[in-house]
Amino acid sequence: MLMYVAAILAVAIVIFMLIKKMDIKISLFLIGIVLMFVAMATGHEISASGFETTGIFWLDPLAAIISQFKSTISAAGFIILILGGYSSYMSHIKANNVTVSLLTRPITKIKSVYILVPLVFLLGNVLSLVIPSASNLAIILLATLYPIMVKAGMSPLTAGAIIATTATVMPTPLGSDNVAIAAELANTAEFAGITASDYVFRYHAIVSIPTLLVMAAAHYFWQRFQDKRLKGNTSTQAQTAQVEEVEGGLLFRIVYGILPLLPILLLIVVFILQSVANVTINLSVEVAVLFSLVIAVICELIRSRNARATLESTEAFFKGMGNAIPIVALLVASTTFVNGLNSIGIISTLQDAMTGVQGSGMGFVLPLILVALTALIVLLSGSGTALFFAMVPLMVPLAAAAGISVLAVSVPMGLAGNLLRAVSPVSAVVMIVSGSIQKTPLEVVKRTSVPMLVGVVFMFVLSMVIFL
Repeated sequence: MLMYVAAILAVAIVIFMLIKKMDIKISLFLIGIVLMFVAMATGHEISASGFETTGIFWLDPLAAIISQFKSTISAAGFIILILGGYSSYMSHIKANNVTVSLLTRPITKIKSVYILVPLVFLLGNVLSLVIPSASNLAIILLATLYPIMVKAGMSPLTAGAIIATTATVMPTPLGSDNVAIAAELANTAEFAGITASDYVFRYHAIVSIPTLLVMAAAHYFWQRFQDKRLKGNTSTQAQTAQVEEVEGGLLFRIVYGILPLLPILLLIVVFILQSVANVTINLSVEVAVLFSLVIAVICELIRSRNARATLESTEAFFKGMGNAIPIVALLVASTTFVNGLNSIGIISTLQDAMTGVQGSGMGFVLPLILVALTALIVLLSGSGTALFFAMVPLMVPLAAAAGISVLAVSVPMGLAGNLLRAVSPVSAVVMIVSGSIQKTPLEVVKRTSVPMLVGVVFMFVLSMVIFL
């Protein structure tokens, strides 16, 4: 009884904090520690990988956290820090702005309003590889593409809805969520040694790319239908600042336009060579990013012809690594929380309950429950990232207990959180867009809901067909 009460209270507190948009890292740590104390008080041992007791029971939960930090930073955590540093450096040298300018320029040549709808949606998703933050990407697109779309005759709500849904499920091994799940899968016998590139290109992409195309089509029909119902609606210009661009010639624009995408281009080329030509190249995400950083520094040195200034500018890389620490801390906090639940025995109880699903033809139940939980949290809180990270350590054992592939859990749950963000009226990206186009969040959500819900249903069905 104590186990169930403790588990229910712990989960309820986390859900409440997610809904209230509170920072839950410290709370996850504290709840995990309390659960470990409850476990020790009831005669259970602390369940944490690499944990060794200190000999003093009230220090053991802290030792478990330290061991988790060490294992996380040496694996997924280090990759996330490197990615944060590279993204920061690209912003510092203005390469991100050049990429946005180069990719958005062809859009200005298209005059057909509704042809622009799916094209801008897909273009925005490509740009999310460079600018992973949905809010930051929305601000940039509102400054660059929104005026173009409105000038072409597109209604503000249609343009706003497209921009609000651009950062969704683009398959990228540079995403922290994909890095985290790949690191977890690498510890299993079935997926031993799997990299983020393998996970994304072999499994994630076969669901996410068709989902993107389906959503692009859904956008086209839904926005056209809604515009017909709002005849005569006048356009409103977005009040946002223009994106600062670096002046330079054609060669500069080509080189700097490629730099933000260089790590993923390298990973894609290596993956193709491995798959088609059976070439053995072990290029990790970290090596690809550091190689790209070296190229970027050389380019900056050639452009500025000032070695001192170039070397000083690399400080932005290390500051960016520091800015990524909260994501690593969230990973460790989530694992600490799960370790606490595991220590009191609730995880093994859930696994026993899930074994009843095996062989019953109901293997989709676990993924459906987790996607539904994700939907609830995202709609109420506007963010599904924290929930996804909290569930990462649970995906493998629960999927194994249910007798299904962990991919049938990780792929739909990860995609659902990213898709449903644009359906929440309290999400940052929806509020930014609604404020810029001078519409209410509910008006924007009305335009984003159908394409995103179509995407969720399609990706869930496709995931079940492929992975179950």
